[in-house]
Amino acid sequence: MNKEHLEKGVDVQNPPEKYNYQHYLELGGIINEDDYNSALTRAKGSISLNNAHRKQAESIARFLEIELHNTENTPDRRIVLYGVLRGDIRPEGVKNHHDQMCDQQIFVEALRMLGDFESVEKAIKAYPNISFKYQRNN
Repeated sequence: MNKEHLEKGVDVQNPPEKYNYQHYLELGGIINEDDYNSALTRAKGSISLNNAHRKQAESIARFLEIELHNTENTPDRRIVLYGVLRGDIRPEGVKNHHDQMCDQQIFVEALRMLGDFESVEKAIKAYPNISFKYQRNN
């Protein structure tokens, strides 16, 4: 476990209940509540992960100097959630969807969903030419 996350009280592998949809929105999240809940549910039950998505997320984490907690059979929850979000396809008739985001934006959304605000801040600083602030269209 990353010492910083323990000191901050954030366990991204098992986030506390306080990290709910409202908290996610307060952190600047843009994904709608149905997709948010669906992605978290699918990430919890996910046993397979697209290799390209895994490698991309690991590359972003490495660039951001985020310590991942992969085990032999269980990838870090941030990697799994990134893979779930990246693999989502926009439903027919939906104008705005997270499949329009770049890889770094999707990774930041996964971090926000898990309450890892410290890593969100790292990404914002590391990618100054990518906007991580969104206008919600309700």
